[in-house]
Amino acid sequence: MKTTRLLTALLLCLAALAACTTTGTGGGQVTGVGAQEQLVAFNWKSTDGGISGTMTAALPDSVFQGRFFQITRQTRSEVLDPLWTHWHRGWYDWPYWGSPFSPAYPTTQFITHYSGKVVATLESQNNQRLRCRFHLVEPVRGMSGGGEGECQLSDGRVVRAVFPGK
Repeated sequence: MKTTRLLTALLLCLAALAACTTTGTGGGQVTGVGAQEQLVAFNWKSTDGGISGTMTAALPDSVFQGRFFQITRQTRSEVLDPLWTHWHRGWYDWPYWGSPFSPAYPTTQFITHYSGKVVATLESQNNQRLRCRFHLVEPVRGMSGGGEGECQLSDGRVVRAVFPGK
């Protein structure tokens, strides 16, 4: 009897964990002066309701993988430190947080304000990088609510991206 209850409890816990996993897809296109039009396929997976997770972007010639983070009241600035690897801290050279003349990202906003923004840094096996910034359509639903934005490859090309809501 005790084993049956333990097994039932374990199965319920596993079901609850599985229910928290969300996945989705998106699409995009490489744009820019002199850039060959290329389609990009995005996939993402989150185990915390879309607050953070893993993302893959597949271009015809390479695949990029990495982490994404939705900026919320609970996001602490040090959680985002991995995003700045190989880029300027806060991407101050690629405005997203407000005015293009802002010298750096507003650290206090990460702690006190909900923004509906998602950031990601992805890397390919040949060490090419892709940084992304997305605006969510329904922030409370995370990436599942859909969104759009853009990514920038380390060679300067831009990828326009759309994530349909579910």
